[in-house]
Amino acid sequence: MAEIDGNTLVAKTLAHSGVTHMFGVVGIPVTSVATRAVSQGIRFIAFHNEQSAGYAASSYGYLTGKPGILLTVSGPGCVHGLAGLSNAAINTWPMVLISGSSDQRDSGKGDFQELDQISAVQPFSKLSVKPTSISEVPGAVLRVLNGAVSGRPGGCYLDLPTDVLHQTVSEAEAEDLISKAEEQVRKEQESSDSSNSTPISDVEKAVAALRSAQRPLIVFGKGAAYSKAEDELRKLVDSTGMPFLPTPMGKGLISDNHELAATAARSLAIGQCDVALVVGARLNWLLHFGEPPKWSKDVKFILVDVCEEEIELRKPYVGLVGDAKKVVGLINKVIKDDPFCLGRNHPWVEAISKKAKDNVSRMEGQLAKDVVPFNFFTPLRIIRDAIIGVGSPAPVLVSEGANTMDVGRAVLLQTEPRTRLDAGTWGTMGVGLGYCIAAAVACPDRLVVAVEGDSGFGFSAMEVETVVRYQLPVIVIVFNNNGVYGGDRRSPEELTGPHKEDPAPTSFVPEAKYHVLIEAFGGKGYLVKNPAELKSALDESFTAKKPAVINVIIDPYAGSESGRMQHKN
Repeated sequence: MAEIDGNTLVAKTLAHSGVTHMFGVVGIPVTSVATRAVSQGIRFIAFHNEQSAGYAASSYGYLTGKPGILLTVSGPGCVHGLAGLSNAAINTWPMVLISGSSDQRDSGKGDFQELDQISAVQPFSKLSVKPTSISEVPGAVLRVLNGAVSGRPGGCYLDLPTDVLHQTVSEAEAEDLISKAEEQVRKEQESSDSSNSTPISDVEKAVAALRSAQRPLIVFGKGAAYSKAEDELRKLVDSTGMPFLPTPMGKGLISDNHELAATAARSLAIGQCDVALVVGARLNWLLHFGEPPKWSKDVKFILVDVCEEEIELRKPYVGLVGDAKKVVGLINKVIKDDPFCLGRNHPWVEAISKKAKDNVSRMEGQLAKDVVPFNFFTPLRIIRDAIIGVGSPAPVLVSEGANTMDVGRAVLLQTEPRTRLDAGTWGTMGVGLGYCIAAAVACPDRLVVAVEGDSGFGFSAMEVETVVRYQLPVIVIVFNNNGVYGGDRRSPEELTGPHKEDPAPTSFVPEAKYHVLIEAFGGKGYLVKNPAELKSALDESFTAKKPAVINVIIDPYAGSESGRMQHKN
C-alpha cells in the first residue's frame, strides 16, 4: 500500500473540505504543501509578499463565505502573515493562516526561523491548532476551517511542524483519518447550530418598535453583505418604506440609486432617527459609537448580530442574535402578518429625500466641471460613468487611500451587493492589490477596478506582476498627487533643522511613472492628465479586460487630510 506524507495529507484534507484557492509565498518548509495542493486541484496564487497574500485571503473569505487560506513559511513569514490575519479578525471575515514551523525536537535551540507562532498569532486568532503528529493533521485542518466560519467569522491559525510534514501514513489510513475528523467536526457543528436561535418574542418587540417609530432608520453593514441578506433587506425596505443607510462596504446590498437611500443625508438620518435597526454593522467609530452628539440621546437601537457578546456589550433596546439573512427574514415574516408602510408623503421620508436630493445636487454641480489639473471630483466622475457603463455584472470596486477613498465613497455608486472592498473597519492601507487579486479569482465573471491613492498603491505595487502573471482582469487606477494627502505642504516655518533639504515625510517623487511598473511585466500602462486621456484609457482597458495601471496625475493641492480623522493628526 502506497504511503503519503504530511504535506499530501494537509492538501488532501483541504481539498476534501472544499478548498479551491490558496494564497501565499512558498519556501522552507511549506513548498511541498503548495505543490501537493495544486495536484489536488487547488489553485495556488503565489505572491511576492505575505502581507498582500494575507489581505487577499481575508477578502476572499468575505466574498465567498469560505475561509480564505494563506500559506506562509515559518518565523518572519508567519509574522508578515499577521497583517492579513489581523485584518480578517477586525473585519470578522473567515480566514486561515497556515505556517510551517521548526522541527519539534529542535524547539528552543534557535532553529532556522524558530518562533513560538502559537503565541504570536494569539491576539488575532479565534482558534490556533498545532498537530504534533501526522495522525492529528486532518482534525487540525478541519477544526480551523470550521472555526473560521462558526459564530462570528474570523481568523484561525494552523501550525505545521517540519517533522509532522515529513511523517507518513498509508493512503487507507489517511482516508480513515479524514473521515473520522469530518464526523467529529460535524457533531460539533450540529451542537453549535442548535444552540443559536432568535426568540420570536424579541423579533415581535423589535417590529413593534419600528411600527411605532416616527423616524425609523435601517442601517446595514458588511456583516449583512457577508450573510447575503440583500433580498430580505430589499423586501423590508420596499414593504415598510423605511429609509436605509449602508456602511461603506454595505453599499450595493440595495442600490445606491434607490429612492429611500439616505447615504447623501447621513447626518440628518442618524442625528434625528428615533429607532435604528442595525443589521450586520457594529456601533464602532464608523457609526460614531451610536452615541450623541451624532446620534440622538433617545434613539432606540435594535441590533442584529451573529455575536451575542457584541449585543451584550452595546445593551440595545432589542438585541437579535443570529445570521442577518435569517433574522431579517423573521422580521419580514412578522411584518407580513400586520403590515405597515410609511409612504412617500411621510414627513420623515420627505425630509430624508429632500436633504439627499439637495446634497446630491450640490455634489453634481462640482462633478459637472472639468477641472485641469485634475482635482479629485473630475476623474472620479469619469470613472463612475465608465463603471456604470459596464452594466451587469457590475465590476468589483477596490478603494483605498485618504482623499481618494473618502471622496470616492460619495461619488462612486454601488448597485450590486459585495462589489465594494475598501480599507474597512481597521482603515488598513496596502490592501489594494491583494483585494484585487482575491476579487478576480473569487468573482471571475466581474471586472475588477481599483481606485487608490499613490500612497496606498505603494504598499503593494509589486503585486502588479502577480496580476500580469495570472492574467487577471484587474485595472488599477492610481491617483498620483505626489504623496500622502498631497506631497510637500510644509510651511516656511517648518523648513528648519539640519535635514530641511530632505523631502517632506508626506512627499514622494513628483509625477512618478507608476504606469511604467506594470509595463515591465507585460501589462498595459497609461499616463493621463486630462479628461480625454482618462476616458480613452478607461474605454480601452475596460474593453480589453487585461492587467493595466492608469496613472492619473492629480493637483497636489486639490485634496485635504481625511476629514473624519483630521482631529486625530
